[in-house]
Amino acid sequence: MENNQQKKKAKSTSKKKSPVRKFFKILGIIILAFFVLSIVKTVLFRWVNPPITPLMVIRKVQYGGPIEYEWRDLKDISPNMVQCAVSSEDNRFLGHPGFDGAAINRAIEERKTRGRRRGASTISQQTAKNVFLWPRSSWVRKGFEVYYTFLIEQIWGKERIMEVYLNVIEMGPGIYGAEAAAQHYYHTSASHLTMRQAALITACYPDPLHRNPTKVTRYLNRRAGQIIKNSYCIGKVRFDDKTLEAARERYKNSEAKRKERKEREKERQSKRK
Repeated sequence: MENNQQKKKAKSTSKKKSPVRKFFKILGIIILAFFVLSIVKTVLFRWVNPPITPLMVIRKVQYGGPIEYEWRDLKDISPNMVQCAVSSEDNRFLGHPGFDGAAINRAIEERKTRGRRRGASTISQQTAKNVFLWPRSSWVRKGFEVYYTFLIEQIWGKERIMEVYLNVIEMGPGIYGAEAAAQHYYHTSASHLTMRQAALITACYPDPLHRNPTKVTRYLNRRAGQIIKNSYCIGKVRFDDKTLEAARERYKNSEAKRKERKEREKERQSKRK
């Protein structure tokens, strides 16, 4: 009699737990499916060019109008455009692993001292956001951005990241990528963009919806001049193994020195207290 009662209690307990178990089972399947699909999609885009991005769809719904988007291989995009992108957006692009420690640290410090936001996103992060995610900033999106940035750094490599970046980045209302921008603003191809034209297009970031490289304001002129100056300092951007290895080594040494300085500063502050 007691055994029967114990069995009934065990059955009732298992029934009570079953909805919870089902929930976690379904959740586990969803998480596994996400990881599998995200990796498959990233591997696919290593070889297949993205036909459209979430940002293009969102802008189309928001504002209507045509989508100007023509893919060009990196060899068919002016080296000036590559130089200006690195100069303006991420001058340690070749060396960092997807995230720039110094840029993140500067953004944190500026937020503390001046109370203003400073962008710290690398070209890798911007590419991950544009290809896989939505534009509105949130902690959830940032989390996914970190994940996808890690994936493309591991699966695509720097040259493919730059190629995708220069093809999908928003460069005006309904204008995506260097080829569409070159044709729309200068009636030429991406391969023929001059340094000045490339710098003006890049100077419109991060607000390409309200800035136009053919309507040069004092700010755009000054910003383009800075980009050109930095571009000449950087020189032609190359993606061969020797150049990438040297860039990684420079970044590694730079980060080690930065962390040492930070530690020394902490020690000085603690002594003052």
